[in-house]
Amino acid sequence: MRILVQKFGGTSLSTAQARDHVIRHIQDALEEQYKLVVVVSAMGRKGEPYATDTLLDLVRKNGNGLPLRELDMLMGCGELISAVLLCSLLQEKGIRSTVLTGGQAGLITNDAHGNAQIVAMQPERILAHLEQDQVVIVTGFQGKTAEGELTTLGRGGSDTSATALGAALKAEIVDIFTDVNGILTADPRIVEDAKPLERVSFTEICNMAHNGAKVIHPRAVEVAMQANIPIRVRSTFTKDPGTLVTAADPASPETGRVKDRFVTGIAHFPNITQIQVSAVEGQFDLQLRVFKTMAQHQISVDFINVNPSGVIYTVFDHEAERAVKLLEAQGYEPKFAKGCAKVSVIGGGMNGVPGIMAHIVEALTMEDIRILQSADSNTTIWVLVQGEDMISSVRALHRRFHLFK
Repeated sequence: MRILVQKFGGTSLSTAQARDHVIRHIQDALEEQYKLVVVVSAMGRKGEPYATDTLLDLVRKNGNGLPLRELDMLMGCGELISAVLLCSLLQEKGIRSTVLTGGQAGLITNDAHGNAQIVAMQPERILAHLEQDQVVIVTGFQGKTAEGELTTLGRGGSDTSATALGAALKAEIVDIFTDVNGILTADPRIVEDAKPLERVSFTEICNMAHNGAKVIHPRAVEVAMQANIPIRVRSTFTKDPGTLVTAADPASPETGRVKDRFVTGIAHFPNITQIQVSAVEGQFDLQLRVFKTMAQHQISVDFINVNPSGVIYTVFDHEAERAVKLLEAQGYEPKFAKGCAKVSVIGGGMNGVPGIMAHIVEALTMEDIRILQSADSNTTIWVLVQGEDMISSVRALHRRFHLFK
């Protein structure tokens, strides 16, 4: 069977007009002789009646004491409403379809309610329906434990549902439909002339997603990368093919370059705090004590620089006060800068190319932007800047690497 997985987000299902576009994409796939699995998110965003955040608000205003197991039951409702509504619309069009919950579709998870991890895939029930020429509509964002308990996969989980099903079914491709026309070189709300990308590598989009680009969840990309299942990120509202996410150009696997492009895009992540801790004279276990303290109190750390005289790292702004108090309790006098932003220059072709950092420094210096910290990997260079400099930094770097239309 030629299997295609389509995933539609909440904005793609929130209005009758949007749902008409969804149905046309489904019809197009069927005309191309695909066997079709459709993964859906909850309709709309916070404030709209069936959005997950709206359901959560309902409970918060009425007791706000649900255990995690029952909270998962609530959070799974929005996707089920979307799935049943879409099934009804397809049946009206003469398209045979059936609805499966994530668990019924074979997504088996651990029991970490609210942020469950997929541990096994059992897609036999989906395959049986596909053999009967039915469109299988699957509720995204959810699975079940080996004991049959409903679980949810955490925010962005519908993307992960789609790629996990694509991998299990050996789909030709997974289409992620959203409200933007593919993956852009930067956030279009900041950079008006951000350019749609025809193709990016798994590694590039994974780094973009981890560093603030919200177009697809990084865990979903990692699943697709492991199975080597291509992803297309497309707009629900056009026929445009969008952005193809796939393995690096096989002609140059050692660099991971795609069409000899050095820089693919600029991502940003606001609201982080830089913390600096200096070593006390005669004390040689600073790094161990600092990071063990953060780990013991479940504080996520990032952007880590370690040297003999101290450590520098970042935490989320909302964790900063607690992190500083814990360090002071250890006898340290940490310095911290709240409200910073991480700006990332990402490109599979950067590895081994001299001058990229020089371009970054020059572009920011010309805008009088101070770099507080930097780090790099084979495909990404990160700089930490003051929060008020974030937008200027993204725009300056976007211009410097000629990423505009």
